Amino acid sequence: MWTGLAAAAVVGAGAAVWAILSQPAATSESEAKSASRTVAEAQALLNAGLMQSQYQDYSGAATSFKRVVAMDPRNKIAWYNLGVIAQRDGKKADARAAYDKALKIDPSFDSALFNEALLLKSSEPDRSIKLLKRVVAHNSKASTAYLHLGEALAKKGRDDEAQDAFGRAVAADPKLLSFVPEPFQDSASPSPSTSQAGNTE
Repeated sequence: MWTGLAAAAVVGAGAAVWAILSQPAATSESEAKSASRTVAEAQALLNAGLMQSQYQDYSGAATSFKRVVAMDPRNKIAWYNLGVIAQRDGKKADARAAYDKALKIDPSFDSALFNEALLLKSSEPDRSIKLLKRVVAHNSKASTAYLHLGEALAKKGRDDEAQDAFGRAVAADPKLLSFVPEPFQDSASPSPSTSQAGNTE
């Protein structure tokens, strides 16, 4: 249920501007041309990696993303996608390291926060809860993050907080009600008056 590679394509569109801004100021015309070439090449590789991942060529995508971070170590999209591929392949330590690098570049990168939270949900539930709370602090409509937050809190016996998280998940996306654990479903359900508000015959 993690965000996945394709979602990064949306963010990737803005990477060219970001990459240009991240380049140090060139002191000569030749350095400026070289920096411009590097930015263009890194962007082309990033786009190639995103395309490869869409066609499920994960090995090729990983190679492309590694080349991007070799050229531009502050490219959060490439680091994030390396994390997704590593997580997909069951390489948890590599995935976490890649997400951490993306989050050092952008501490509010919701996709990396969410994926790392899921990665740590069973092994480090307290850390997972902190990461999910950061996601919902940035995005109050992050229904799936609220659902996972509720599950993590319920496992810790923090039922009141879990109930609140489940309620927010269902309020943002009523289709998630069936994923809410049964003991929490009644209070997470939308009230009949809300669901019938538009039904005035």
